[in-house]
Amino acid sequence: MKRILSGIQPTGSLNIGTYLGSVKNFVKLQSQMPDYEFFIFIADLHAITVYKDKQELRGKIRELAALYVACGLDPTRVNLFIQSEVPAHSQMAYLLQCNSYIGELERMTQYKDKSRKQETGVTVGLFTYPTLMAADILLYDPEFVPVGKDQKQHLELARDIAIRVNNKYNDIFTVPKPLIAEIGAKINSLNDPTAKMSKSDNNEKSRINLLDPENTIKKKIRSAVTDSLGTVKYNPEERPGVSNLMTIYHVITNISFEDIEKKYEGMGYKEFKEDLGEIVYQELKPIQERFNDLINSKELDTILDNGRERANQVAFKKVMKFNDRIGLGRKRK
Repeated sequence: MKRILSGIQPTGSLNIGTYLGSVKNFVKLQSQMPDYEFFIFIADLHAITVYKDKQELRGKIRELAALYVACGLDPTRVNLFIQSEVPAHSQMAYLLQCNSYIGELERMTQYKDKSRKQETGVTVGLFTYPTLMAADILLYDPEFVPVGKDQKQHLELARDIAIRVNNKYNDIFTVPKPLIAEIGAKINSLNDPTAKMSKSDNNEKSRINLLDPENTIKKKIRSAVTDSLGTVKYNPEERPGVSNLMTIYHVITNISFEDIEKKYEGMGYKEFKEDLGEIVYQELKPIQERFNDLINSKELDTILDNGRERANQVAFKKVMKFNDRIGLGRKRK
């Protein structure tokens, strides 16, 4: 069976940038691609490249799992699991490290950015995590990996490693292809519309979290950066602020940019932002209600148990196949 895979770190809170650019698209794919098996995981191993409080990390893992389901992931269509509960991820990461080059990892943009910010105490895990990311992908032989534009470099590395290993050991991995939404793949910060909306931004006003209450959502949109022109026009190059808000409006409502412009012709930002605040709140309200039902439920544990069982089944076979091709352990009978 053909497969699609995606994952996200349990750090910070899930925001509408990730929801509109990734999770919402993944929900659509469930019904649009009935012949595919879906794997989606909580990437908790990636979260520990820097120190995390134990209780906080576990809370975020569960919160993220509940949010995935609350956003519309169907447990009968998607294998939802926690990365660290599938040991093959760590095993495959080491095997891929032995088939990767230092120069490749030194060129990774996110490593360079994060190591500059951290300056001292940079862990080996931060340097090698792209090989873990490659392992996450290649274990499941997905045909497609839905990614944001900022993650495309990591998928390219996974592809390079897969091709290299296939040439050495005779076609072990499927070489995955990126699946990038044309619009909504990148939602930018509300207070700096030239930068991506990020859960790691210290400014809470820069993003709308999926669990934000109604008054907070509307307040953040009212204070979002636009410009002094006062007209609702889509022009990402010259008018990134209002264009970013229009992208949010468009992805939620499916109303075209042209029709949004017509609707607010002759009006200022006040009316536009008030409407957008209500649109975002109505989109998130049922997600928050479903989340509250799930977060402490046995239902969520059952979903994660079932996902772990299927992921272990697929991933263990792939690791053992790779071990056998390399010559590790005893020869398989």
